[in-house]
Amino acid sequence: MQTTAKPRRSVLYMPGSNARALQKAADLPTDAVILDLEDAVAPGEKATARNLVAEAVQSGRYGRREVAVRVNGLDTEWGLEDLAAAVACAPDAILIPKVEDAEQMRDIDRRIVDLGGSTEIALWAMMETPLGVLNAAEIAASTARLRVMILGTNDLVNELQGSHTTDRQPVITALGLCLLAARAHGLAVVDGVYNAFRDDRGLRAACEQGKAMGMDGKTLIHPSQIAITNEIFAPDQSELEEAKRYVAAFEEAEAAGQGVAVVDGKIVENLHVENARRLLQMSDAIAALAAG
Repeated sequence: MQTTAKPRRSVLYMPGSNARALQKAADLPTDAVILDLEDAVAPGEKATARNLVAEAVQSGRYGRREVAVRVNGLDTEWGLEDLAAAVACAPDAILIPKVEDAEQMRDIDRRIVDLGGSTEIALWAMMETPLGVLNAAEIAASTARLRVMILGTNDLVNELQGSHTTDRQPVITALGLCLLAARAHGLAVVDGVYNAFRDDRGLRAACEQGKAMGMDGKTLIHPSQIAITNEIFAPDQSELEEAKRYVAAFEEAEAAGQGVAVVDGKIVENLHVENARRLLQMSDAIAALAAG
């Protein structure tokens, strides 16, 4: 279980070549932004995007929101320059696309050190290929700099030669394997995008499924998706009230020398209290983020 609550309910991709979009993101109530140098940027705009993203990160305009820069893969002609620029502007995280094995992450970690990068720069890993999913456990354990796994379900469906379905059965095994790997190593895991950004009902269903599975939040392609995602991935009032009762009852039981408590006719053990405290910490972190 993660020791520090950090809201990642909504993680919005923003195209790095669009200066107006990079500015607009500063006023959106998303928990985190991914400033994208990869898929959202045409080859002829890569250098311009790199400069715009570096300026946006260094501006501090995103406040307490987490800021990640998605670089191009190091096997492309842009990857090394992207990585150097990202390290120099020092975002909260650098998102690596198409991660397929642990050595790939360790190599990037070493390169960040060689570039003089701060120890505070985290790595996020895009899990979007069959090989990457099969190696999820070793990737999750690759480096202490790795903090988040991001599901790239569009690429994954494509590589599986599958289909996008409302129940997501074609990728449910992949989602589960990444969740298991992330939780086993104390990482956050953020669900893939929902492509039909005008379909609120479909988005809500996808968010509810992701939350039920254990995802921390969802990556988004449009600002209109933020409100629903923030709502669903936040602890609701009934969950928070129950969590408070669990913690209070368990602490009272512990003070009396007992190992379990009873709340509303249900046994409450330490594992229930750990989850209750996690929900309460997350609620506080969301409130702090909203307060700016």
